[in-house]
Amino acid sequence: MSKATRANTQSPAPRGGDRHDLIRVHGARVNNLKDVSVEIPKRRLTVFTGVSGSGKSSLVFDTIAAESQRLINETYSAFVQGFMPTLARPEVDVLEGLTTAIVVDQQRMGADPRSTVGTATDAGAMLRILFSRLGDPHIGPPGAYAFNVPSVRASGAITVERGAKTTVKATFNRTGGMCARCEGRGSVTDIDLTQLYDDSKSLAEGAFTIPGWKSDSQWTVQVYAQSGFVDPDKPISRYTKKEMRDFLYGEPVKVKVNGVNLTYEGLIPKLQKSILSKDKEAMQPHIRAFVERAVTFTTCPECDGTRLSEGARSSKIEGISIADACAMQISDLAAWVRGLDAPSVAPLLDALRQTLDSFVEIGLGYLSLDRPSGTLSGGEAQRVKMIRHLGSSLTDVTYVFDEPTIGLHPHDIQRMNALLLRLRDKGNTVLVVEHKPETIAIADHVVDLGPGAGTGGGTICFEGTVEGLRTGGTITGRHFGDRAAVKDTVREPTGTLEIRGATANNLREVDVDVPLGVLTVVTGVAGSGKSSLVHGSIPAGEGVVSIDQGAIRGSRRSNPATYTGLLDPIRKAFAKANGVKPALFSANSEGACPGCNGAGVVYTDLAMMAAVATTCEECEGKRFQAAVLEYRLGGRDISEVLAMSVAEAEEFFGAGEAATPAAHRILGRLADVGLGYLSLGQPLTTLSGGERQRLKLATHMAEKGGVYVLDEPTAGLHLADVEQLLHLLDRLVDSGKSVIVVEHHQAVMAHADWIIDLGPGAGHDGGRVVFEGTPAELVAGRTTLTGEHLAAYVGA
Repeated sequence: MSKATRANTQSPAPRGGDRHDLIRVHGARVNNLKDVSVEIPKRRLTVFTGVSGSGKSSLVFDTIAAESQRLINETYSAFVQGFMPTLARPEVDVLEGLTTAIVVDQQRMGADPRSTVGTATDAGAMLRILFSRLGDPHIGPPGAYAFNVPSVRASGAITVERGAKTTVKATFNRTGGMCARCEGRGSVTDIDLTQLYDDSKSLAEGAFTIPGWKSDSQWTVQVYAQSGFVDPDKPISRYTKKEMRDFLYGEPVKVKVNGVNLTYEGLIPKLQKSILSKDKEAMQPHIRAFVERAVTFTTCPECDGTRLSEGARSSKIEGISIADACAMQISDLAAWVRGLDAPSVAPLLDALRQTLDSFVEIGLGYLSLDRPSGTLSGGEAQRVKMIRHLGSSLTDVTYVFDEPTIGLHPHDIQRMNALLLRLRDKGNTVLVVEHKPETIAIADHVVDLGPGAGTGGGTICFEGTVEGLRTGGTITGRHFGDRAAVKDTVREPTGTLEIRGATANNLREVDVDVPLGVLTVVTGVAGSGKSSLVHGSIPAGEGVVSIDQGAIRGSRRSNPATYTGLLDPIRKAFAKANGVKPALFSANSEGACPGCNGAGVVYTDLAMMAAVATTCEECEGKRFQAAVLEYRLGGRDISEVLAMSVAEAEEFFGAGEAATPAAHRILGRLADVGLGYLSLGQPLTTLSGGERQRLKLATHMAEKGGVYVLDEPTAGLHLADVEQLLHLLDRLVDSGKSVIVVEHHQAVMAHADWIIDLGPGAGHDGGRVVFEGTPAELVAGRTTLTGEHLAAYVGA
């Protein structure tokens, strides 16, 4: 062997770059973190755990991922940065060894009516290109198959400046795929005019019955009364045809009302722009009730709900139109695409197959591309975002996941674990915030935060292996091996809620009796039809309180006190004790500090750089005028009360001079759901996912209803918190309520009085009731996937 050959067989000398195998965090103080220092191994799977509110997201998302994204943004020019979201540097002393971070969070996709699973991923775009190349008859480019692109025709004269100016006639055509009747929404609205006005009255007599339109002095009402298009003193039922047309459908036109120029527009287009174009879930309760009463959404008769024009529906590949393809279950669509043989578009078919196979692999094969993205659960939305990363060739990337097992049946968690390990084995660093023991068990490294939540957390309790966690003595370690036992005795139902012939989404004429007066758990694999049965078939009328996974909406001015309505009785108590107006004790009203407008901080915009937030010098962050802080209740001013924890405030308002029964009741509910540590004035934007879920639960507990419907209440809850949730559910049932829970957590199943299991699979393989009975019967029979996993969980 030559010397040259021998030299090549020797191991290369270690280089300086080989030593950078750790992400080092030193002195992190974001939110409730208390000078946290931690070293995270690269190219490993690290799970961050701890009770809800202990600081996991603050460390992983708000510190590590945020700084990685900020540093990447800084590599672009100042011009480009001006169009990007500005990110402030996290409050941390040292951050070393960062790599590019790809964040896959639980933010639900927008509820825009034009957004679907196909538009939110690359699958829809690739399918449109495929039909524009192979569709017969050929109708145009990819835009001709897009329901968001309208057809446009125009003609006229244009001036061409080339040498001598010449005027030429030109025509312009663009073929789009949008259905003209529903404008690509798939549904049309029918408005019940009797809910808008009382036609026996005139406008001057207050004919409008629309919320907020009853006052004669209201500008909107005055525009109609003084427009000149209708007689304000004549009952609406006596309008002529022309008056009725102008009143309901008039084109926008400028009118003068009391000397002010305003725009008059017909009542129907006015309502469509001002109310009906908004997301119904974001509306105030009384506005939402009005919309549900006055408007019916029916499938568009022209496109039959496909959103597409007749031309787009007529173009087919092997007898399948793009509307048919988008309506297919994705697992079936993947099989159809695999059967296509077209060498001219071979690269496109390969990419489309990979994307559709990724859907199936990640457990979303039961979806269809025309499914509105706003109807996806938090877990489904997160998995849809994962799709584009599964086939990526990138390595040495940091993937950051926020509870990727949310919404997954124990059967599906094994598949998710395999995907996380696959990302790691490609040479990536995988950071996962998680509570499920099945996912914690596959970690190479565990970081446990705590020991408590809020101000009681924010420190590292344990770092090391899973085995070390089991014997580490932390709350997570102590509860890691917890296994709930199946109930020996179950409650007897007091009645039944009958569901007959349920066909929502994938349900197949389901007949089931839901027992009342007990704890009922509806379970089954993801996509089996649980939410369709509970939310789509149980009438949401009187006495039904539904608590879903929808996000809490609120700005940085919103806090637990404002969200729960707690601030109202507190303000009234302060006002009564001091003989002044309640509005003085609102930081969003008369009592606000003039220096910061009640925000407590002053924000300075620095264009493409992160805005700088400095504590207001005038109020020192207390948010109120100095004069307001002179008023006291029980020896405390309003800023001191908002700085209290829920537990402290519950004691404060429970007895003595500050006793306020209305406030004490709300605080009791917050303590019941395990939020006793939360500060009353803490901005909602700083709460974790589990905290927001429980805050919503505490708020809905005030509603008067006999049936409570909960959608995965264990989402974001630590193993120790699940036990407290079960006690809360027991209290609700024992107080005479009926509780129906859509849930995958085995501890909740084992605690149930009655289980309804749907399946056997997802999508068109599900939609049937495969078991009804007690948990003990489910474990004994082991006839379903749920039965097998529950039996393994309880050790039967």
